This record gives sequence, structure tokens and C-alpha cells, in this order.
Amino acid sequence: MIREIQSSELEALLELYLSLHETAIPEDTPALRKVWERILQDEDHHVIVCEADGILVSSCVCVIIPNLTRNARPYALIENVVTRDGYRRKGYGSACLRFAAETAKNANCYKVMLLTGSKDQGTLEFYRKNGFDSGDKTAFIQRFT
Repeated sequence: MIREIQSSELEALLELYLSLHETAIPEDTPALRKVWERILQDEDHHVIVCEADGILVSSCVCVIIPNLTRNARPYALIENVVTRDGYRRKGYGSACLRFAAETAKNANCYKVMLLTGSKDQGTLEFYRKNGFDSGDKTAFIQRFT
């Protein structure tokens, strides 16, 4: 089942992120809870999840960003695409991406963007098969410590 996350599922999401790039579940602190509440209250921030076998098996985040160009149409950014080990190549990640794209279309976005740090050809092909074009734009990232 593909849907938006429920407020009670923070721990399950953080556990799923261990299949992304996290090495440990962060401590449940007031600061973490404040970020979680901020995400939940933002109508433009969509945490999309896929549930199977009673657990969260895949997820992505889709953020709708207001914009003053393109006739004031917003654009969307997809981030934190993850599928749990053992559930990959079963269509769960693709279903999350389709849900995110529909969320962006329903918000009248003129485009949706996705960045990946992966150089794995299978991962890149996964995004291409899901309608993302890697030849259209050049991405630059500046990281802060």
C-alpha cells in the first residue's frame, strides 16, 4: 500500500533509513521530535511510504517548492529514495516514485527533480525507467559540515 506517512511512524521510517545511508537510528530527542513535527505540519512536505508485510519497505520524500517563474508554477524535489534490503526489485520503489510524481502533478508543478549520489548503473537505470532524465540538467552540490 502506497500512502503518506502517519505521525506515529517516525521510528519505522528511521529504521528504514538504515537501508539508505544511515548507520544508526538517531536518539529520540526533543530536537528530533521538533523536526518531525515541522515536517508533518508542512503541507508541501510529503513523506511517501510503501507498506508490505506490515512494515515500511520503501519511501521517498517529495517537497513542493513555490516558484515565481514558469507562471508561478511550483516545482518538486524528490529525496531520500530508499527500499529495504530484501524488498528491492519488486516495484515498491517505483510505486513510491509514481506517487511522488502524481503529488507533484496535483500541485501543478512544472517539473520534478531528483538527485542521487549513486554511481551504480542499476540505480541509475532504475531512475531512468521511472521517467527521470539525467541528461537534461547539471547538478552542483555544496555541502556544509
